Amino acid sequence: MTTYTILIILSGLVIFSYLFDLVASKTKVPSVLLLLLLGIGLRLLVDNLKIQTFNFLSILPTLGTVGLILIVFEGSLELKYDQHKNKVIKSAFFSALSILLGTTSVITTIIYQISHHDLYTCIANAIPFSVISSAIAIPSAAALNNKDKEFVIYESSFSDILGIIIFNFTITNHSVTTSAFIGLGLSTFLILLLSAIACVVLLYIMGRLVHHIKFFLIIAILILVYAIGQSYHLSSLVLILSTGLFLNNADTIQNVWFRSIFLYKNLTADLSQLYQLSAESAFILRTFFFVIFGFTMNIGELNNKIVLANGFFILITIYLIRMLFLKIFKKDTLGPILYIAPRGLISILLYFNLPASLKIQEVGTPFLFLVVLGSSIVMTLGITLSKRNSVIQ
Repeated sequence: MTTYTILIILSGLVIFSYLFDLVASKTKVPSVLLLLLLGIGLRLLVDNLKIQTFNFLSILPTLGTVGLILIVFEGSLELKYDQHKNKVIKSAFFSALSILLGTTSVITTIIYQISHHDLYTCIANAIPFSVISSAIAIPSAAALNNKDKEFVIYESSFSDILGIIIFNFTITNHSVTTSAFIGLGLSTFLILLLSAIACVVLLYIMGRLVHHIKFFLIIAILILVYAIGQSYHLSSLVLILSTGLFLNNADTIQNVWFRSIFLYKNLTADLSQLYQLSAESAFILRTFFFVIFGFTMNIGELNNKIVLANGFFILITIYLIRMLFLKIFKKDTLGPILYIAPRGLISILLYFNLPASLKIQEVGTPFLFLVVLGSSIVMTLGITLSKRNSVIQ
């Protein structure tokens, strides 16, 4: 494949992704779903033409990780904090935690019935299916009212963070002991301390840099700190979320010393540019990640009644548990929020990070693909029908 052919393909994918975003804004069909279908279509075309390709699975985790960082960072840069939002943040946190634990418990039972592996292995495999993908949920919430949009951003981000914490805890501790929980508490304290330091340092750097290129440096530092934290099994997504929130709300801090040292004249303009850069970079990475994931799938493997039936049971589980806990923690009308529980980028990343010894053959990538695709379809139909009903009423 020549250099020019590769450039044509890459630029074509970006153009298609842009068009898919336009379609998504009009039809409420998530662009991720269209990207997955595009990837499947390209795979069928390549197979028919017998074109040789390299193993795209080798770059998928890296693309997904950077995309996740940028999407969460972009979402957090949109959030303005005030005391009136404490209720939304609290309900989003407890909703995310309860739904995650409840869904993991039931999906563990389903996987145990499918595979008859030990409980520990089934729990490790259930977690990736239980985490809401902020990479899909946050863009899909763009059309909601501000209150619901904020709830979705907080809930999906908390779900990602808590999912990573529980996943790391599970694969590093084969049994639940006092020392395991002490280690969890210590790692949580360390990442909170690291987040606080990173927030202040990054804001200070932004105010002192005079070079015309500085925002990619900020993003590079964030990715570096995230990677170092993750290599020590720290839940570094906390750092990404807190950094975005801190930068966008630093101007509300009234301390005179803080304002004189850290705030500067062009902060608002810089944050606007940083948000724009994060959004456009996330768009590119999301495009390639989901097209490649769709491309790596062999849809022939989906022609399995057992996989289809179990995938259907998992989807029912996801939405029944979500409805139950949302009625407890979000007492007003649920509306389209009920359906915004997509599985996607984070589920795929956690699945690929499962140690080989813990992977269950019966719960492979076709199973994962089915749940990712199914949850996106349910979300699309749910948002569309909810909007239509509200218009009729």
